[in-house]
Amino acid sequence: MFWWAPCSGRCSRSSASDSPDGRVRVLFVSDVYFPRVNGVSTSIRTFRADLAECGIETTLIAPRYRSEPECEPGIIRVPSGTVPGDPEDRRMHWLALRQALRDLPRGAIELVHIHTPFLAHYAAAGFARSARVPCVATYHTFFEEYLHHYVPALPRLAGRVLARSFTRSLCRAVDALVAPSEPMRQILLGYGIDTPIHVVPTGLPADRFNAGDGARFRALAALPAQRPLFLYVGRIAHEKNIGFLIRSFQQVHARLPQTLLVIAGEGPALEDLRQMVRQLRLEADVRFVGYLERERALLDCYAAAQVFVFASRTETQGLVLLEAMAQAAPVVSTAELGTSSILTPDSGALVVAERVEEFAGAMQRVMENEDLRRQMAAQSLRHARNWSSMSMARRLAALYRDIRAHSPAATSASGDTEPELKTRI
Repeated sequence: MFWWAPCSGRCSRSSASDSPDGRVRVLFVSDVYFPRVNGVSTSIRTFRADLAECGIETTLIAPRYRSEPECEPGIIRVPSGTVPGDPEDRRMHWLALRQALRDLPRGAIELVHIHTPFLAHYAAAGFARSARVPCVATYHTFFEEYLHHYVPALPRLAGRVLARSFTRSLCRAVDALVAPSEPMRQILLGYGIDTPIHVVPTGLPADRFNAGDGARFRALAALPAQRPLFLYVGRIAHEKNIGFLIRSFQQVHARLPQTLLVIAGEGPALEDLRQMVRQLRLEADVRFVGYLERERALLDCYAAAQVFVFASRTETQGLVLLEAMAQAAPVVSTAELGTSSILTPDSGALVVAERVEEFAGAMQRVMENEDLRRQMAAQSLRHARNWSSMSMARRLAALYRDIRAHSPAATSASGDTEPELKTRI
């Protein structure tokens, strides 16, 4: 069995050369991971923790950041540089990334799982080809709706054509795809992609159900104890449609002046949204609290909210909705793309169209009706319990074993005892 020293760029080999019966050694490669907070990072950490209980040994290759979080075992950090216009992200150095792959002991990897479509994809797909092992990719990001926010000079129609072409190219390079939701699978099928697509959402770890302390969060964030609180948690990005939430809150606040809107997260749209709040003269009523530590502060934040609000158009799943439900927070949300797979009729959420008057009316209705909030909270908590991360990990582990057993890459490698691991990129 192989193991890797935590938080280093080098791997170490144990005395045994073969994994125990039934275990599969999988390499995760991603252009993002903690301390960068987003859905991809959360998904990777959640799956790695549970896959270990399912007989899957994972090693992750990810960028090195300026400030590293507490070390986790099995992570190879690659030197990285800044990404123009995006201070949160890092770009792995290409040569260092290829070297990290070449440094993996021969025969150490039985399957590659790619989590992002940039350098990680090209390097990891090339490694899988040269090692003659199967390659899987999770389609975490709906690029068709992202591109025009970050390349505004590009016409929206041209951006969609480019995003679809890019996606088809990426998907052809792997043996199987993982979609975080059925709606995302349907979109990929609509692109004409014929790579097998398997729906495996990210689940909720048991610790997401630990009761948060709302009063503690309010004290920490210097929020008045009695003011009713609407909450958004997530990346502060243009595609998250947070401006719509602020405009909806403005109408609610005019009718319920004691209400607050708390926005938790960081991202490239932060200054634009701060300016919007100033222009609407809501500085005292809309609070930006930044990223929150996940083990306690984030749970406390969810618990402090009377109502969780969400309106993103681009979620391939929408994990924050489940996190809010796990803290029994009533949810008012639109249901677009992946969020529609979570916001089912039994979820306890109030699903509203993306119209300011209608959304504001729903926010007000839930905030004013304590009995309705209590009923929604109970339904949401029950719904969240159906999304166990361990059950999702078991599905992914079964998929790995099936792909390894049947993929052409695995079949062609069956007679090789020492495949050449040098990348052909």
